[in-house]
Amino acid sequence: MKRNLASTYGDYGKPREVIGHEKVTSVETRNTQARKRKQVRTLSVVIPAINEEATIERVVKAIPTDELNEMGFGVQILVVDNGSNDGTGELARKVGAEVILEPIQGYGRAYKSGFAQASGDLIATADADLTYPMEDIPKLVKLLIDEDLDFVTTNRFVYMDPDAMSFRNIFGNAILNLVTRLLYRIDLKDSQSGMWLFRKDLLDGMICRSDGMAFSQELKLEAIHFCNCRWREAPIKYSARVGQINLSGWRDGFGNLLALIRKRFVR
Repeated sequence: MKRNLASTYGDYGKPREVIGHEKVTSVETRNTQARKRKQVRTLSVVIPAINEEATIERVVKAIPTDELNEMGFGVQILVVDNGSNDGTGELARKVGAEVILEPIQGYGRAYKSGFAQASGDLIATADADLTYPMEDIPKLVKLLIDEDLDFVTTNRFVYMDPDAMSFRNIFGNAILNLVTRLLYRIDLKDSQSGMWLFRKDLLDGMICRSDGMAFSQELKLEAIHFCNCRWREAPIKYSARVGQINLSGWRDGFGNLLALIRKRFVR
């Protein structure tokens, strides 16, 4: 039996209809009017982390909470400690983050645990290694609100630092992006980006099975292809990571490729 992300990892509220770009109907008008009546007021920032004591304080401090408060948003910062054996969790608490312990390691597993504890109307995500620009969160929020979007993902390749990614990883990402476009007819330039912003109630219609690195692409496929939501892809600056590398390039790359193909036939 299929179970969606909300039923498996938390109660995110009542499901709603998600309207695609091309479906301009009276239902869409009613949804738009209802959304305007329900003002978005809170934002949860979810950050998975494993052995990131060298960076976690700077990552949390980089979140522009004052600017977001001025925009009318309360901010919840959730760091998911995914089995660290250093001081990641303690340091995150020290700078004001809520820390969730998720001992079963896995990128997707960490995010599912974080989403289950998120109290915000919106959820933003980023890694804990200083690669993603936390200062861009207000800009992404403004884009989502102004264009009445459900989901915003990001493109790392437009403003990527030369040392941020090896040629092997660039090539692997290009293959995954091509396969995504061919199988799903989605014009994504960066199917593997780990910085997203979305309305929390979008999770109600999602079925995300991956607990590993494939979770990133699966979340996008669920939002864009299966839920047919309103979405945009925004360019960001992507920096070289600080600290140890937690990826296994070949294993994760082939795993993601197989997951893309499998998802096309078995949701």
